[in-house]
Amino acid sequence: MTGTKPFEALSVETLPKRLGENAALSERIGKDASRWTVREVGDGNLNLVFIVEGDKGAAVVKQALPYVRLVGDSWPLPLKRSFFEYHALTRQERRAPGSVPAIYHFDEGQALIVMEYLSPHVILRRALIDGRELPNIARDIGLFMARTLFRGSDLSMVTKERKADLALFADNVELCDITENLVFSDPYFDAEMNRHTSPQLDGVVAELRADRDLKVEAQRLKHLFAANAETLLHGDLHSGSIMVTDTETRMIDPEFAFYGPIAFDVGMLLANFWMAFFSQRGHEEKGSRDSMRAYLLKVTAETWAIFRAEFSQLWRTERTGMLYHRSLFEDQGDRLAAEQALGHVLSGIWTDLLGFAGIEVHRRILGLAHNADFETIADENLRATCEARALRFGRHIAVNRRQIHSIDEVNNLAALIEQESTI
Repeated sequence: MTGTKPFEALSVETLPKRLGENAALSERIGKDASRWTVREVGDGNLNLVFIVEGDKGAAVVKQALPYVRLVGDSWPLPLKRSFFEYHALTRQERRAPGSVPAIYHFDEGQALIVMEYLSPHVILRRALIDGRELPNIARDIGLFMARTLFRGSDLSMVTKERKADLALFADNVELCDITENLVFSDPYFDAEMNRHTSPQLDGVVAELRADRDLKVEAQRLKHLFAANAETLLHGDLHSGSIMVTDTETRMIDPEFAFYGPIAFDVGMLLANFWMAFFSQRGHEEKGSRDSMRAYLLKVTAETWAIFRAEFSQLWRTERTGMLYHRSLFEDQGDRLAAEQALGHVLSGIWTDLLGFAGIEVHRRILGLAHNADFETIADENLRATCEARALRFGRHIAVNRRQIHSIDEVNNLAALIEQESTI
């Protein structure tokens, strides 16, 4: 639904009056808006997020702002990103049912979405910082990635529909520009909005910015990001955009959705597990985190294994798009050729996800938007030690990605680097 009034940012005080007659909201939480309670809980970089509670229940109202909230109105940003978030969520729900919040209402003019309130869910990153070993996240996230990435691609979709979708999401220019610059370029030079733990990391940062092989790989990955429109991506899939309980996992905030390489979402997600792993040394105030470190490496291995298994199953049962068409393989009785092609596709995803993961580690420590995994470590020397290990790890997997052949090899490398004692 599209509003006709000029855009106006909501506030705790104005929300009940402005949305009190919205049937999608009032029918779920209670019709008497004077009895609603409203909390603004947005702690992200871009948007306003309200929890609205009434006599019957609760809902979330998310509204885009015409600028980057983290920076302020000096960095304008179009409101249309809520349009892309809405369309991404509806597609993700169709392709991986139950994996995202239910959508109750969308107002394009006011750039707001009314959606399901997830409770008692917490942000996954917060749970990992607290040392919670959640039993289902590898399965749930692995399945979500495989199903949305496969079913949003030319491996599955009708060609005409996929091209129409590609054209729709191609207009998400400004948010792609954020990724293209903040992720792939800014960490490797003295960009204005960069920051890092200084002076402790100054030497490491100078070394990375002088690293010719690393900078070339970062730009090759940026080229891949910009040019390889394989599938509809979440576009910002990290531990801060996932909400969890011990039994349920939901993905949120796909406003960076666009058509790009399958490996991007997978690499960004696994990078956040590896960063959580390297940060654990800074969260040992109440005791050893050895168990948590082992758990995080296990989660990375299981997530990749589940992604591979589900992607392979979909390849064998839902490969109805124009790519690797069955008429060339199974319909001729040549199932082994289809499996050979699957192996090539998965191998390419594996190699590229390592590159994207390494670059994600770097930008979260050296760029504008940092992770709470490291930022909540109060001791700056300890934080810098954890970050330096992660930076070396990221450099290795990005530059040497073509020579790394298994998740166990990556996890063994992470375990070795985590034991290093100096910056």
